[in-house]
Amino acid sequence: MKTQDYSFPIPPLDLSAYLVVGPENTKGRPVATIVKAAITNGFTCVQIRSKVAGARELISLCEEASTVIAEANLSNKVTLLVDDRLDVVYGARQKGIKVDGIHVGQSDIPPEICRELLGPNAIIGLSARTTELLDYVKKCDTSSIDYFGAGPLHKTASKPDCGLDENGHFATRSLSELSQLHRISSLPVVVGGGVKEKDLPALKQTGVDGFFCISAVAGADNPAQAAKQMSSLWKEAHK
Repeated sequence: MKTQDYSFPIPPLDLSAYLVVGPENTKGRPVATIVKAAITNGFTCVQIRSKVAGARELISLCEEASTVIAEANLSNKVTLLVDDRLDVVYGARQKGIKVDGIHVGQSDIPPEICRELLGPNAIIGLSARTTELLDYVKKCDTSSIDYFGAGPLHKTASKPDCGLDENGHFATRSLSELSQLHRISSLPVVVGGGVKEKDLPALKQTGVDGFFCISAVAGADNPAQAAKQMSSLWKEAHK
């Protein structure tokens, strides 16, 4: 693969309300329906993530999400990303689908390779346990990265392996750790992992740039109402 000449403009990165969603998270509802409910009620970033869908299905999900964003006239405000799958991002773009970038973990394909193949304007996020990110931020080159994802704040069924340490024990991230990460990071930080509406005021006090969630919106009985409540509360909370 060669570096893409991407023709779509990339929207300004706003991590304040960030939805992560895939077909396994929606209680049988279409992913596009959940995306529409989120973005029309204040969510500013969407990540397509699935550990069960194949590449073709993921590209189709990207197309559906991109279309929903465009139909809402939010293509210049809402960022659309894909979790982990560089092949899906590249393939979607080759088909003319507006996908703005990728989110990877520290054990996934390196950010610098994503940058090389997706070009200088792509959005690239990196996540890991907060303790790893603290060490990473202190000593590593972050020039290929646009933001950090940290967590988990709570144990979550959506990502059961998130938060496991090297001994297989589960560890959540404290608000003080997140405050420290915000202080030392030169890049924006978004926090997730079981985040619910009640967590948002205290989370915003840490200084981080936003929250991400899966089940709180995608698994809600009324995703639109849940998205509106969470995005509004984040905006209204004071640092």
